[in-house]
Amino acid sequence: MDRFEEKIISLYNKAINSEPLTQEEALFILQVADDYVPFLVHFAQKIKKKFFPENELEFCSIINAKSGACSEDCAFCAQSKFYKTPINIYNLVPKDEIVEGAQRGVEFGANRYCVVLAGKKATQDEVERIAEAVREVKDVENIPINVCVSAGTMDEESLRKLKEAGVKRINHNLESSKNFFPRIVSTHMWEERYETIKRIKKVGLSTCSGGIFGMGESDEDRVDLALTYRELEVDSIPLNFLMPIEGTPLENAPGVKPLEALKIIAMFRFTNPRAELRLCGGREQNLRDFHGMAVLMTNAMMVGGYLTRAGRDIKKDYRLLEDLGARRKEHILT
Repeated sequence: MDRFEEKIISLYNKAINSEPLTQEEALFILQVADDYVPFLVHFAQKIKKKFFPENELEFCSIINAKSGACSEDCAFCAQSKFYKTPINIYNLVPKDEIVEGAQRGVEFGANRYCVVLAGKKATQDEVERIAEAVREVKDVENIPINVCVSAGTMDEESLRKLKEAGVKRINHNLESSKNFFPRIVSTHMWEERYETIKRIKKVGLSTCSGGIFGMGESDEDRVDLALTYRELEVDSIPLNFLMPIEGTPLENAPGVKPLEALKIIAMFRFTNPRAELRLCGGREQNLRDFHGMAVLMTNAMMVGGYLTRAGRDIKKDYRLLEDLGARRKEHILT
C-alpha cells in the first residue's frame, strides 16, 4: 500500500467517525492522480454504507411549473430573460398540472417530487397556489410521494405556509462558492441564498441545496462549497454537471470529464458523510460510461428530465440498479 492509498484510508476513517476534513484534505481528493479513482470510489461507497441503507437508491422527479422570463442573469441558465434560448415561457401552471406531475413521478418510481419555479422569488399568490396543489396531492388525491418546492428567495411566512400544506423539503441551490458566484450571477448575491437556507432550517423544513460543476470554477471553489454545506448541515445535496446551453454565456464552458466528476462526488461524500447526495442535471453527458461508479457513492438520481432538457431513458436507470444489485427506495412519506 502506497502513501496515497494510506491517505485515502485515513480520510475515510475521519469521515466515518464524523471528524471534519480540512480544506487541504478535501483538495487532496480532487487532485489525486486518476489511477486512484477506483480506490477513492470504493471508500466513498463505504462511507455511504456507514450512514445509509446499503444498496438503496432514491428516484426523484421535478416539474418546471413556471418557465422562463426570469429576472436573474445566472450565466448557466436557459430561463434568464437576458439570453436568447430555445425554451418555452409560461406562468405558473394550473393546480391540476402540478398534481398530474406528482402522479407521473410515482409512475417513474420517484419517492420525491419537486415543484420548481423560475424567478428570483415566488409571489404570495404563487405560494398560495402551490400550497393548494400540495394539499391536493397529499389530502385529496393521496398520492404517495414527498413534495418539495424550489421557488427562489422565500420569507418565513411563505415557508410556513408551504410547511402547513404538507411540504417537507425546500430546494435552494447555492450553485457555487461565495468567491466564484459573482462570476456567474450579478443580479443577486450569494449571501441572499445562504440566508434563505438558514431560514428554511429555522422553520423546521428539510434543506436541499447543491451546485453546478464545470462552469470554470477552481478546485478550491468546489471544496469551499462542500465545506459550506457541511457547516449548514444541509440534508440533501444535488450534484449537477454543466450542460452548456446555446445562447447562454457558458455555452462554450468546458464542463467536466468523467474521472473529474467522480472525484467531485467522492469529495462531497467524504466532506458531507451524512448528507444525501443526488445525481442530477448533466449526469448522462458528463459521467458517460462511469455512471455506475457514481451511483455507488450517492443516494439518489433525478429521473424523468430536468427543467429545460430531457433526461435519460428511465429504463436505463432501472437496468443500472439491476446491474449494481441495488434497489429503488420505495414510496416512504417523511
